[in-house]
Amino acid sequence: MGTLRTAAVGETVKVLKIAGEGAIKRRIMDMGITRGVEIFVRKVAPLGDPIEVTVRGYELSLRKADAENIEVE
Repeated sequence: MGTLRTAAVGETVKVLKIAGEGAIKRRIMDMGITRGVEIFVRKVAPLGDPIEVTVRGYELSLRKADAENIEVE
């Protein structure tokens, strides 16, 4: 168990919890990342930011700061 930021490339993880509050949490949830959804980590940029993932059949890029708020298993 950790955060989406620590997930390895090629790994599929399941969202346990979204940390943060207010606008940050709302923005993450608006992207389709909610509790119980599976996220496939496609690639990580050379400097680690952003992280490319596949969620609910579409591709998404997340900043490291946002990925740090997503607790996964």
